[in-house]
Amino acid sequence: MAEPKKKSVPPSALNKLPTGATEGQAPLSDLLSHEEMEKLSTLQIVDLIISKLPPRHPSILDMVYLRERVSSIEETNYQAQEAIQKLDAIVEKLRSPAYRVGTFLMPVEPDKAHVCIGGTDYVCRIDPQIPLSSLQLGQRVLCNEAFAVVQGLGFDRNGPIVRVDELLSDGRLRIGQESGLMPLVLQRSALLAKEKLRPGLEVRLDVNQRVALEVVGVGKRVERSLEKVAELPWSAIGGQEEAVQAIRDTIELPFLHRDLFKRFEHSVPKGFLLYGPPGCGKTLLGKATAYNLRQQVKAQTGVDHPEFFLHVKGPEILNMWVGESERQVRDLFSQCRERANEGALAFLFIDEAESILGTRRAGRYHSILSTLVPMFCTEMDGIEPLQNVVVILASNRADLIDPAILRPGRIDRKIKVRRPDPAGSQRIYEIYLRETLPLAEPKTDLASAVTHAQFNRTPENQFLEVVYRSGKKDVLYRGDLASGAIIAAVVERAKSFAIKRSIETKMPTSLTREDLLLALEKEYAENDLFPATDLTEDWLKLTDFDPDNVVRLGPVRPRKSESLGSGIV
Repeated sequence: MAEPKKKSVPPSALNKLPTGATEGQAPLSDLLSHEEMEKLSTLQIVDLIISKLPPRHPSILDMVYLRERVSSIEETNYQAQEAIQKLDAIVEKLRSPAYRVGTFLMPVEPDKAHVCIGGTDYVCRIDPQIPLSSLQLGQRVLCNEAFAVVQGLGFDRNGPIVRVDELLSDGRLRIGQESGLMPLVLQRSALLAKEKLRPGLEVRLDVNQRVALEVVGVGKRVERSLEKVAELPWSAIGGQEEAVQAIRDTIELPFLHRDLFKRFEHSVPKGFLLYGPPGCGKTLLGKATAYNLRQQVKAQTGVDHPEFFLHVKGPEILNMWVGESERQVRDLFSQCRERANEGALAFLFIDEAESILGTRRAGRYHSILSTLVPMFCTEMDGIEPLQNVVVILASNRADLIDPAILRPGRIDRKIKVRRPDPAGSQRIYEIYLRETLPLAEPKTDLASAVTHAQFNRTPENQFLEVVYRSGKKDVLYRGDLASGAIIAAVVERAKSFAIKRSIETKMPTSLTREDLLLALEKEYAENDLFPATDLTEDWLKLTDFDPDNVVRLGPVRPRKSESLGSGIV
């Protein structure tokens, strides 16, 4: 235990003691007033009593012992008082109201600040010890129970993420309802005061949703754009001369001859539809459009505008959550507009367009299409114009696309991508049979031989039987169902035969005519492009026949198993 405090008798009391005082003389009440006695501690009173005793008095030892006991008790009381005071201070802190955390918005006066706490605005006084210049817009501040700013806490690291819809002229940001919030206009924090923002970026807000704190990026946008469009000159596309010319007239002329279009007040087409059987090059034509337009503009103006090719597969947009599919459609057009404003050649290519732009029907099971089609129409010709953006739709079932999409003013051109004829097929074979390959014969001879075998109207080449509603019957041959995809597959299969032969013979071999002919037989016997059943509906998807005029459409002879079992290879 700590040593007790030594409390001496006040000099005023000692001076009042009579000289040579003896036992029983001059009681304390005569020496000191009642008020002075109350001011003395117990230990001081004991010292006064001891001082009154004569020297060598027998009671002096007893009084010294008493003094030690009193001193010990007073020291204990003193320590107890200190502990109680500390406990009272702790209890007082625990019972005091919680401090509030708010967002600093702006200074009001030299000693006041505009602070948002829990969604409510306050004008709070600032502790004089806190310099007003140390507080920044968007920073968190600590307010006491009197709503006075007593401390700065730095910037918050949490908060909702929203997408910027528009940049206002004074630097503020407008956000929409895509994030589940009401439309808001926000201030930039001090961290974003000099940042270059643009619509479509995602930013993080403070917890009060009053200030944008940080640029997060473009998190919700699914990356569908091609980083680099493949080099596809028009000469690399065979068998589609008519479609290529229609595309060039529709797309390239308005970009290359703007003055003439303006002089004749001729509106620029917003988009076009590529329709036709599967595997005939609709996607290839779309990519070639972006590449060739860039090259034409560069050659004529000398300015290289990068292409922005947004490739979308129709079913990717469909989503089970309400409003999500519509949000993705808005986002697709928003990306194209942003890149077009930056000077890029923006292309929106939607493959399998009938899956998301199909004909609207009544009923609960068609609610997605009933909202997607109006959203698409609004984006194409709504209040916000669609400038310098080319929309390309591709479909092998154009009859299923809603007429509102295909009307003039939205999709202005409908370009038929036909199956290649013999001359076009030979051209495609020559493209795939490159000079760099080890060919046993000139590529022209090989292409001519395999094309003749494919289009030859012999009984062995009979493929489909058509029965019309009038009773007339017709037969389709292999060449009638030719496509660029089948031709590419034939060449690739022939390469595999040549590679296998080289492995077996352990000698370098070349790609021969026999390899191509064998690959042609195998491809038509095993290709999964053709239906494995004889259902008319499945085969009608691969032809251009009107379903209302055809009663039956099916293979002339059994497919796959029986063809292979009979020895046809």
